[in-house]
Amino acid sequence: MNDGFKQRLAGAAILCLAAVILLPIFFDGAGYRERHLESAIPPPPSEPQLVAIEPENQPLPDTSTFAPPGEPVTVAVMPKQVAAEVAKQKPQISERNDPPALDQENIPVAWSLQLASFKDEDNAKGLSRKLIKAGHKVYIRKTGDLIRVFVGPDIQKSKLTELQAAIQKEFGLDGIIVRFTTR
Repeated sequence: MNDGFKQRLAGAAILCLAAVILLPIFFDGAGYRERHLESAIPPPPSEPQLVAIEPENQPLPDTSTFAPPGEPVTVAVMPKQVAAEVAKQKPQISERNDPPALDQENIPVAWSLQLASFKDEDNAKGLSRKLIKAGHKVYIRKTGDLIRVFVGPDIQKSKLTELQAAIQKEFGLDGIIVRFTTR
């Protein structure tokens, strides 16, 4: 055997012997102290007592036979003055030249009145508040850097034409009638 190999073998034996003797001294666990922390978890809630509920439903009556006919009811006649007021309250339905239509995808064609386009959102919101106070259905759409204010939609273009004239008279706004889309 080679002298270098003998020296390495003797060194390895000495290191193993030192490890067997010294490691239990250092790692006996005497330096370990367990920290005792108080738990912040509250105790579990007490389980509620189960309550037995008795059903109080009455059995349904037998419906295998028909019920006897009821007594005839007399109806009071409406006074003429009340009938005249009710007739005034009925909605006026007028036929229009533009009945509602469907497009190629069988979706109802609807129209909106575009009143204004703004770059400043506050201006658009201010106009929409004025229109809402006047009783109009208003919505706002943002397209790119423009904010547009619309009134509508309606499925009859002639109604929007009348509304356009009324808004022109009331607010001084010239609007254009455009096809309503959900985008």
